[in-house]
Amino acid sequence: MAQMKRTVIVASAMVALTACAPAGYDGANPGAAEPVAVAAAEPTASAEPEASAAAEAPVADAPPANVDLTEQLIGKSVARMGKVVTDQDGWILYRFDKDTADPPASNCVDKCAEVWPPALTDGNPQLTGVSDDKVGSVTRQDGTRQLTVGGWPVYRYIGDKKPGQWKGQAVGGTWFVVQPDGKKNLSCLPKGTPKAVAPPADSGSNDAGGSGYSY
Repeated sequence: MAQMKRTVIVASAMVALTACAPAGYDGANPGAAEPVAVAAAEPTASAEPEASAAAEAPVADAPPANVDLTEQLIGKSVARMGKVVTDQDGWILYRFDKDTADPPASNCVDKCAEVWPPALTDGNPQLTGVSDDKVGSVTRQDGTRQLTVGGWPVYRYIGDKKPGQWKGQAVGGTWFVVQPDGKKNLSCLPKGTPKAVAPPADSGSNDAGGSGYSY
């Protein structure tokens, strides 16, 4: 009987430790398995009230035609993670601790930006569940304009393979899911410190495992 009790306690502890991580997620090796998309679960709370349709950000010159724009910012709550911001396609957005919010500035460029594509804008995104006074934009080194939430530049993560995934949470100890107020979401952290995936193969990198990347 004592042995059975110890087995139940150990099993319960393991469930508690992994409750936050998507199914199949390994914090030390985020590419080992595909997590289940969080978006497939029922939201734990209703979305925040709809905000006005335009951010009060300076309108930039039109970006190059081949640049993908973030046309919408949607603030909502999802299972396990809680409050998040997504783009129009449901991809969860992140903020980077090595950036600054006051003044807004992005320090993720070159190969970093290949792993963490910036959420670019033409200055007129549609907003739902994100207050327009929290949304702005910042000019990047290449002249494109990137959306900010609460002053923080926001990004996607190429390690997320499906909308609703958040495999970028706590990568390198510096990347976190962004909340609609711009604060980092710390409600669900993986065990250990996940490492970023490698840049795309056509970027010239020979590191297929991503083990050398801290961004």
